[in-house]
Formats: sequence, structure tokens, C-alpha cells
Amino acid sequence: MIQLSPAAANEIQRLKLKQPQNVLFRLAIKPGGCSGWFYDMSFDETVKVSDRIFDLNGIRLVVDAESLKYIDGLTVDYSEDLMGGGFRFQNPQANAICGCGNSFDLHQDLLVNNQ
Repeated sequence: MIQLSPAAANEIQRLKLKQPQNVLFRLAIKPGGCSGWFYDMSFDETVKVSDRIFDLNGIRLVVDAESLKYIDGLTVDYSEDLMGGGFRFQNPQANAICGCGNSFDLHQDLLVNNQ
């Protein structure tokens, strides 16, 4: 299961106001970043057959099946500090997290078992 904090849900709702009316919030992981993987957040109007849809704090969140394997248990938060605002990720499946907080490494056994 994935969790969105109330602060994250509020920020996503704020950003969603600038999008078409029926757009969904998509969360995925992609290869790259300083630690090997990064979180990719976008708005999307299409849902694929293999996508999973979650209703979290008033947000319809779409996650593709492949990404879901690596972010099950993820908590997404949003906070602001002197450097500005940003989303924060707490992923129990991450082996290491980059200082930027958006890039992470996965346990090798997860990568091998899920391929």
C-alpha cells in the first residue's frame, strides 16, 4: 500500500488545479538519478490495463505494475523549508537514498527476484 500525507495530498491538489479536469496523478520509478532509481511524478489522462489506481486523501493515484513492485509501502510527504518546498519519500524497500531525497537504490535481491 502507498500512503500520501495530508500535506502531499494538498500540494498535489494545488498542482492539479492547473491541469485538465479529469487528469490523474501518476507515480512511477525510473532508472537514473544519483543512486540508480528516481521517483517520477506526473499528471496523466490515460490508464493502462496493468495500472493500479489508489484513492488516497482525495487523490486518484495511478501506479504501473512494474513500479508498484518497488514502491509498495512508500509514504509520500510534502514539506517546505528555507530552500523551498518539495516532496519527501520514505520507501522501506530502498537500500540507500541520495542526499537529494529523490534518488534511491534498491536491495539487489528485490531487483533479481522481480525480473
